[in-house]
Amino acid sequence: MEKVLSRQKIFSGRAVSLRVDSVRLPSGREATREIVEHADCVAVVAVDGKGDLVLVRQFRSAVGKELLEIVAGGIEEGEGPEEAAVREMREEIGHRPERLTRLGGFYSAPGYSTEYLHLYLATDLIPDPLKADDTPEIETVVMPRQEIAKLILSGAICDAKTIAGILFYLHFKS
Repeated sequence: MEKVLSRQKIFSGRAVSLRVDSVRLPSGREATREIVEHADCVAVVAVDGKGDLVLVRQFRSAVGKELLEIVAGGIEEGEGPEEAAVREMREEIGHRPERLTRLGGFYSAPGYSTEYLHLYLATDLIPDPLKADDTPEIETVVMPRQEIAKLILSGAICDAKTIAGILFYLHFKS
């Protein structure tokens, strides 16, 4: 276990904060940890009535390209993870699930970030769009289940939460 000796917040933004921790390692040596503080989020594997996965394609500034991803987003103040999952579904793909099943959860990048993703499976989708400021640039992509593994192996799907979510789903379905 590391012991925190000091903590300094060096940036605080709308979505993330950055802090620098000075820690003492079990060996007695001191080290520095740069930590991105990020609120918990949801990630949703959406499956339509034919068993196809409903993904979104969107440009991600951090990597400078469009990515193919599962539905995901932040949990707003006063929301629980399930409420956030339904809202994100409505905003990003214009559907709400009649059935929402928790698949698990995971840290997105525990080496430097506090973000935890609550993972859900959404089925029995019903059209019920909800407008959001940041969703006009999101394209909905319906992908046959049998194509998903090829897209991951080829690198066409290269987003960690999407790969993790799909692997959870494939294990859940077997």
